[in-house]
Amino acid sequence: MEKQVVAEVSVIPVGTGDTSVSKYVAACLKVLEKSPDLSYQLTAMGTIIQGSLQRVLQVVKEMHEAPFNLGVSRVVTTVKIDDRRDKPVTISSKVEAVRKLVPTVEA
Repeated sequence: MEKQVVAEVSVIPVGTGDTSVSKYVAACLKVLEKSPDLSYQLTAMGTIIQGSLQRVLQVVKEMHEAPFNLGVSRVVTTVKIDDRRDKPVTISSKVEAVRKLVPTVEA
């Protein structure tokens, strides 16, 4: 199995004339749905993605393009990548590590 990274991405369309961004988030998630080799989790403030670094970066680029495909003229995308090389890391392992210390935390 290829080494996995965990990344958080937030794609923000600018200048849409509307305060809602859910249709743009949905367009980004449709990109992820076409990527069965990646795991992802939608959160209230972004999307967590797990996979090889190369694939994660590739899909982030595609997600960044999604609002442009809906007619947006400006997009701001932020990405955080956890690339741990001393042991395997997954979305669930990161959450479980904290839950062991604070069992009342909900995921």
